[in-house]
Amino acid sequence: MHNLLPQPVLQALLDGITALSQEDFKAAAIGRLQEQQVIESIRRDKICWLNESMDFTQDYFAWSEQLRLAVNRYLYLGLFDQEAMLAYYAPGAFYKRHLDAFRGQTNRRLTSILYLNPDWQPSHGGELLMYQGDETKPFQVVEPRFGTMVIFLSELFPHEVSLSHHDRYSLTSWYRINDGMPGH
Repeated sequence: MHNLLPQPVLQALLDGITALSQEDFKAAAIGRLQEQQVIESIRRDKICWLNESMDFTQDYFAWSEQLRLAVNRYLYLGLFDQEAMLAYYAPGAFYKRHLDAFRGQTNRRLTSILYLNPDWQPSHGGELLMYQGDETKPFQVVEPRFGTMVIFLSELFPHEVSLSHHDRYSLTSWYRINDGMPGH
């Protein structure tokens, strides 16, 4: 989807990114809790976890809360809260095929990815490749153009980020269900 978020929200995020320093970003890891590890053959991006107390994210979190409520109202997913991170892909960075829901965990239910690259060109790379099940050919290729957002079920769609040839930013939110809910 293009231009789903209001322009002032997108501009605030873009301004916030430019105010961050490289020290705000850490090498991205795979795995969960004590099993987390940085494996550069799988993933080479850097991340900055976001929260509502950061000035430049407040309007985004307010907007994404409205999205959560609408999804619950119309699709009955039972989304409870969210976690969000900013990912930076330098030239040479990528993220191999993966699912956003950890094996044996069902708490991440919905993923949204918002692209924040105003001057993106096809030669920059860093596209999102989305797959269905075990298929080897992507059914969707998403260009990381400024203001584009993709939303999908976290545990159903394997995806990857192709090799980036230019600086690339994305804001990923995972909408979660309450782990304590019966049947989940």
